[in-house]
Amino acid sequence: MLKITTHADLERVTLELEGRVTGPWVEELKACWQRAASGNQQVGVILKEVTFVDEAGRKLLADMYRQRVTLAGAGCMTKAIIEEIIRGENLWRHISKK
Repeated sequence: MLKITTHADLERVTLELEGRVTGPWVEELKACWQRAASGNQQVGVILKEVTFVDEAGRKLLADMYRQRVTLAGAGCMTKAIIEEIIRGENLWRHISKK
């Protein structure tokens, strides 16, 4: 199960995640992100109490990062996942420029 809490103000929408980013919850997160991104605010995601992220979840988070979504983690595991996504994207940008 994944709990998604939305916090919004005039400049920013933040999606706070708790639980597992896996299976059908990945599509639910994608739908929430698309709604949040439909406005003019910057979008951020906080992996607050995330206990597991499957491959589809990692791919979605990478897609979100590519679209300038700010990713933040609250624990060692989630910070490591975010660092892995950012490193992978930076490597991809470097390779694709050649």
